[in-house]
Amino acid sequence: MSDSVPAEFRLLDEKFRYLDGDFVIEVLHGGARKTEGPAYFAAGRYLVWSDIPNDRLLRWDETTGEVGVFRQPSGYANGNTIDRQGRLITCEQGNRRVTRTEHDGTVTVLADRYDGKQLNSPNDVVVRADGTIWFTDPIYGIYSDYEGNRAEPEFGGSCYVFRLDPATGDLRVVADDFCRPNGLAFSADEQQLFIADTRQEPSHIRVFDVTADGALSGGEIFAECDNGRFDGLRVDDDGRLWAAAWDGVHCFDPDGTLIGKLLLPEPVANLTFGGPKRNQLYITAGRSVYTLRVTFNGARYPGPADSEER
Repeated sequence: MSDSVPAEFRLLDEKFRYLDGDFVIEVLHGGARKTEGPAYFAAGRYLVWSDIPNDRLLRWDETTGEVGVFRQPSGYANGNTIDRQGRLITCEQGNRRVTRTEHDGTVTVLADRYDGKQLNSPNDVVVRADGTIWFTDPIYGIYSDYEGNRAEPEFGGSCYVFRLDPATGDLRVVADDFCRPNGLAFSADEQQLFIADTRQEPSHIRVFDVTADGALSGGEIFAECDNGRFDGLRVDDDGRLWAAAWDGVHCFDPDGTLIGKLLLPEPVANLTFGGPKRNQLYITAGRSVYTLRVTFNGARYPGPADSEER
């Protein structure tokens, strides 16, 4: 594969007119089998992502441009994020658990069972300012041996969205009416949570209000996918939602209107913002990882102190 592809921003609404960036999209890596879960470490200036079927986490060094193995085996890692202390939080589909990589490299298991039953295969994950970890748990990692280990689900086919308080170990179901919950993202003020349901027809994104006690209410359909299925989600600092889909990244106005797309040559699985101004977009798609500088910025989320003042 070439080391770059043309950047094509498709305007669907005037609100998208000035949302663009580089003329070309750089290919950081093209040698994976199925990329997912990009997480950018600002302090170290590197990107970590999952190559699920190859059972490894890869790492791109921004200072050298080199790509290497971060961890293998990875438990068929899928979604990744970073907590407020700069530690990697990972959904391990094959090991059916959520883990935290400590600063010294050791791995701590945060959740692997609910109500005495083994999780399905944690898929994607976000962390709130209060330290709670929210993750989706569909069955993709136990459906076959392709990106996990084939096994029987212990929840009778149910696929939940969970909230974990790592300080107490409290794990609770916050949504139980999804077919295959997948990507998720908080609004910039963390008062709303967007969750993609991949296997609905059509695939759609729902939006929930986050209540004061950490529960969810609402759940209306925010947007439906017009090309394939939604996967990973991110929010920018103007409240727009950016969603991975089969033809690229779809951009939704805060009112749910599809206003534009960034087209990619491979189906997109996930995305994240990075760089000192949060305006470097990293995209995992098919076998590859792409990046480009854009004219918009990822949401700046509250810190722990902000959460305590609420």
